[in-house]
Amino acid sequence: MVAVYQSGGSKGESTVPAPRRLSQYARQDPSQEIVMTPLGRFFPDEEYHARWAAVEAEMKRRGLETAVVFGRSGGTNDRCGDVLYLTNFFSTASGQGYDSPIFEGRSFNSVLLRVGQPPELHADEPGIRGELIATDRIVSSNRPFRDIARAVGDLGIEGPVGLVGSDVVPLRYWNVMREEAPGIDWKIEDDLILSVRRIKSAREQEAMRIGGATASRALNRFIEGLIMGRSETDAAADASHEVVKSGGTVHMLPACHGDLINQFVANPIASYTFSSPKEGDLVRAWVYGPMFEGYYQDPGRTTVCGRKPQSSEQKEMVETGARIVEAVMEQIRPGRKVKEVARHGLELSRQFGAESNQMAEKWPHFGHGLGLFFERPYLGVEMCSDDDVFEEGMALGVEAFFGLPGLGSAGFEQNMLVSADGVEPLTDTPMLFWD
Repeated sequence: MVAVYQSGGSKGESTVPAPRRLSQYARQDPSQEIVMTPLGRFFPDEEYHARWAAVEAEMKRRGLETAVVFGRSGGTNDRCGDVLYLTNFFSTASGQGYDSPIFEGRSFNSVLLRVGQPPELHADEPGIRGELIATDRIVSSNRPFRDIARAVGDLGIEGPVGLVGSDVVPLRYWNVMREEAPGIDWKIEDDLILSVRRIKSAREQEAMRIGGATASRALNRFIEGLIMGRSETDAAADASHEVVKSGGTVHMLPACHGDLINQFVANPIASYTFSSPKEGDLVRAWVYGPMFEGYYQDPGRTTVCGRKPQSSEQKEMVETGARIVEAVMEQIRPGRKVKEVARHGLELSRQFGAESNQMAEKWPHFGHGLGLFFERPYLGVEMCSDDDVFEEGMALGVEAFFGLPGLGSAGFEQNMLVSADGVEPLTDTPMLFWD
């Protein structure tokens, strides 16, 4: 049964707010010049010193004198976050690659942390530009896993050494590390840096506002292209152009429409196709990636090609998906338990008769933390702990994938910061493209 939203005090009245429509957004002047910020070193030394101090305090709390933080970059951004956060290093390798007689473990890097000392970067490449790196302690190596293990072994450490990134280190190189430093008592502490990254500094929040503006412009162009009936490839190209000219990076530009709308994408490799929607087709687009200095945004919207829904039921389904996202957003404030808000989203979906679809099964939650990729907490009843609470300074993506039998599905995501009294949206693409 399609949910009907009433405006009076009748028995069936919904407390879900009406989603903001196209006319409620200020349209950006496309001729307005984008003011570029110098790329490469957005954060001052003081920012990194504060990060190091916070991490050191957390190490002491956990009883650690030494830790090694691993990350992977080299063309991919999803697991570069901890190393980038500590040092501003990002590998320029062309991916992991296969080992050779002269190098192994390409794209993997680490940071050696010792209480009372600046971090020591162990990087997988030579010729590093020191002016971009936050620490002046830099070691270049063609065998990053082997050499960091030797460095730790040579310290003569007694007691555990924290290992951050056990889910990043391939088994092959874990065995290499054990061979090179058999006496080290490694203690897995994968959330050591992530726990400090959870609350964004004022400067990080500004970086995310810049990235949010970029993602919004890109998503506007993506959705508007699909509304006009342009091919997914053409619409995605417009979105990509907006991201790149603003200094961002595309992770994915997922699109889908028409008969395949219950799939996240029709083409899993590219995430878009040469196909064009026709008037009345549901169209969906997402823009995600590190939009500024490694900080991710991932807004998504669903609408109808031609702005003319085929039926009142189709229109209502799209609006319901948008309402659920904004209803969840309304529940977020500092001190509120994450699980309570996730349960609210789940109850709304059930109340409005949601049918399962690929996206809802793939992401059985109503959002996630955001930063140098997708972070904790997950806004899912079974994906967060009872102790997870929202805190001022968190960055979030709130999302919903709502479908109804015979109508398809609608997906929406909004990015935001948790403020003192609620949320501050980072992305301002309209939720609805009709009035």
